[in-house]
Amino acid sequence: DMFDRDYAAVMEQVKSLTGKPVKYVLNTHQHEDHAGGNAKMLAASAEVIAHRNVRSDMVRLNQPGLPRVTFSDEMDVNLGGKEVVARHYGRGHTGGDAVIYFPARKVIHTGDLFLTNPPQPFIDYANGGSALEWTSTLDDVLKLDFDVAIPGHGPVSDRAGLMKFRNNFETMRNRISGMVRGGRTKDEVAKTLVAEFGWAQGGLAVQQVDSMIAELR
Repeated sequence: DMFDRDYAAVMEQVKSLTGKPVKYVLNTHQHEDHAGGNAKMLAASAEVIAHRNVRSDMVRLNQPGLPRVTFSDEMDVNLGGKEVVARHYGRGHTGGDAVIYFPARKVIHTGDLFLTNPPQPFIDYANGGSALEWTSTLDDVLKLDFDVAIPGHGPVSDRAGLMKFRNNFETMRNRISGMVRGGRTKDEVAKTLVAEFGWAQGGLAVQQVDSMIAELR
């Protein structure tokens, strides 16, 4: 449901498809660009569902719009003859990532476990993210029967696109892990992420380096 300020635009998109009300909102994780509209959705009588770690993170961060329904590994929503499955496969972008699966359509929504724009990941170490576990999480996602992959940001993709992202992540992690074991400095690691893997200069790349080095050490 994006940021709080996007609520009206999101609802207009819904109304362009159906006159029926929104009954459920499934959060893929707690970041405000994905869950910031929760409070207004709850006020409009929608039920917000998320992984239990999402709720605990939101409580700790004093974020509004806490999910009232949480799950540990999997939850199904069956409505109007349609099944929607929310699954938690492990750590990656955060510690509470959920992949939303539409089995009849062979479609998944990955949240920020998969991106097509920008292509570089953000490992939110402060909220349980992990560079070591990210690829194994995606390996489990890839066991699903799907053709279409909706990323957290960027154009819609497919199974091949998700596989490419996963393999690129592994290449990046192996490169940085080798640098860490070789005693390279934080500055050298950050420059490699920018020069070899297209990470933005400064910003998120620099913010993650200390935690990434500690995890990969």
